Amino acid sequence: MIKNVTFLGLGVMGFPMAGWLQRAGLEVTVFNRTAEKAERWCEEYGGTKAETPADAANGAEAVFSCLGDDPDLREVILEQGVFERMASGALFIDHTTASADMAREIEKAGSEKGIQCLDAPVSGGQAGAEGGQLTVMVGGENSAFESAEPLIRSYAKTVRLVGPAGCGQLTKMVNQIAIAGLVQGLAEALNFALQAKLDPEAVVDVICGGAAQSWQMDNRWKTMVNDEFDFGFAVEWMRKDLRICLDEARRNGAELPVAALVDQFYADVVRMGGNRWDTSSLIARLNRHKSE
Repeated sequence: MIKNVTFLGLGVMGFPMAGWLQRAGLEVTVFNRTAEKAERWCEEYGGTKAETPADAANGAEAVFSCLGDDPDLREVILEQGVFERMASGALFIDHTTASADMAREIEKAGSEKGIQCLDAPVSGGQAGAEGGQLTVMVGGENSAFESAEPLIRSYAKTVRLVGPAGCGQLTKMVNQIAIAGLVQGLAEALNFALQAKLDPEAVVDVICGGAAQSWQMDNRWKTMVNDEFDFGFAVEWMRKDLRICLDEARRNGAELPVAALVDQFYADVVRMGGNRWDTSSLIARLNRHKSE
């Protein structure tokens, strides 16, 4: 049974995810490029911090990562000696939202060292990570998934293997494409209700039981109409994810007109100073005339 694990990357997602592993009784070693955050994690959860990614991975039976983008993965995992310090047969589970090509590159490099690799991006945002209620979509071999699933379930409500290496990342792209159009539609609907002088609470109450219902409506309508955007997934992260989606679509021939348009709307939000606002801030773009 796996006991010694490593977690690389203690951002708003990785910090609580690593904490759930420690709470589950595992011996967790962490690394973060900002050392103070690793120190704070150890103060809160126990565990051990390492000075380098390679030191953190040394002797670990499973290494988890939750980093920023393809270049971060390449630097931390492939260029800083992580695979060289892992034992043959160990697991590498990557929760970064990255490209499918990057996932395949990591899987190839890992297999050459006898390491079982899974690309396992997550959905559910900071609240899902803190509550242990994430959805995890996994690409890789079934044998690796069977070993990793009990560990992942310490912070996830839904975990599924969807195909070979890269398929976890491709599934996350599907998720982000669906969300982009949905949030824009909700923003337009709520803005329309406000412009029509309707009571948004009454409107949402009557339509949320029908076909218009969504998680976004249930959880974000009130903060959207109140111009409160400090919840969940930041616009700059969504733009990174949509860039990955659009790049992949150019390769596979899929048409993403709505996702491409919403990406440009998010660029408008960034120009308004909202790069760290959450994704529901699309409504702020529609309401910007209020401050003009």
